[in-house]
Amino acid sequence: MVSTAPSRLAQGAGAASGAPESERSPFARLTDLLSPHQPGKPLINLSLGEPQHGVPDFVGPVLAKHIADFGRYPIAKGIEPFRTSAAAWLGTRFKLPRAINPDTELLVLNGSREGLFFAAIAAARYVSDRRGPPAILMPNPFYPAYAAGARASGCEIVLMPTTRENGFLPDLDALDDATLARTVAFYIASPANPQGAVASPAYFKRLCDLARRYGFIVLSDECYSEIYGATAPGSALEHAGADFGNVVAFQSLSKRSNLPGMRVGFVAGDATFLARFHELRNVAAPQVPVPLQQVAIAAYADEVHVEANRKLYVQKFDLADQILGDRFGYERPDGGFCLWLDVTAHGGDEAATVKLFKDGGVRVIPGSYLARQQPDGSNPGAGYIRVALVQSPETTAEALHRMVDALGAPSTSLSRREAR
Repeated sequence: MVSTAPSRLAQGAGAASGAPESERSPFARLTDLLSPHQPGKPLINLSLGEPQHGVPDFVGPVLAKHIADFGRYPIAKGIEPFRTSAAAWLGTRFKLPRAINPDTELLVLNGSREGLFFAAIAAARYVSDRRGPPAILMPNPFYPAYAAGARASGCEIVLMPTTRENGFLPDLDALDDATLARTVAFYIASPANPQGAVASPAYFKRLCDLARRYGFIVLSDECYSEIYGATAPGSALEHAGADFGNVVAFQSLSKRSNLPGMRVGFVAGDATFLARFHELRNVAAPQVPVPLQQVAIAAYADEVHVEANRKLYVQKFDLADQILGDRFGYERPDGGFCLWLDVTAHGGDEAATVKLFKDGGVRVIPGSYLARQQPDGSNPGAGYIRVALVQSPETTAEALHRMVDALGAPSTSLSRREAR
């Protein structure tokens, strides 16, 4: 069942600033939850999806070479070499129906987050009149930028619960004609944040077909696409048709290249929509400094650092397999770098988060903070915690052992020494 309630739902008490609970950052809420407590052991932070692996070696030299370009205002669409490089990478990485045109079908972004935010506003201006109150659909739980963009667009937020029963992806069968007819945009994340589910080719094709039929825009968040195990995730662009109509995909170097602080990414796809998107960003969005675009050019030309990065995550999921086993409903995700653990039997997500912090010195985030309440009063994130495996393998192993110990489920798989 989808939620057609607006974002005012489940406001709660709110913060001192007056913001309703449903609109606050989940990390601000986490800080409030843990503020009365001290970590029981040296802190290991697994709450934030901020990669802690090393910055690629080429970053410093490229920045030094292009340092003078900080003295120029960048153009909003991105320099031609960046757009060409990003388009070439897309064509190599994914099985696109044709090559992306770097002049009309790709724009540079300050990471994917600001693009995902502004895209909702652009979609509301671009999509033709809807049959009913215009709505933006999104998974629940979701990345907070989706809801922020939907609120700024003035559209109603329609929440689609992503649960174990529907494979942790929005259930397309739950959408009726009336909802689809008033849809402006549909946010989809594959691999999903926080559960790591990957959309199949059939899923993407069906979603793209619905977008064409009903005239809405698919906003496909693919920032985790380069972190996976056996099978590389696909892209919505592979199923958008030769004109990429009604579909745009967002990419970022934050996860792929361990550059969360550099804030460089791009959006590619439907040229007509991107022209309108560019008009908005040209007057409202921050520009991307040219030296950072030069680093991105080097990053998209190199897969060696990406493969090394991926191997580290595989190693850490191997540790999770060994240390957690089937505890907390753990299942190894198909993509991304997060664990989505069921702690219902341990007092719920807030209680487990506090206990892990107080007893184990491990900081995670309650799943209910990443989701919103459905009309029936349920929260699809309630009872789960998200654990971001962003630290080193050694630190990750220590954290996982502490979690097992703190929640009262001793490990029988491997000893601490063996699982390091």
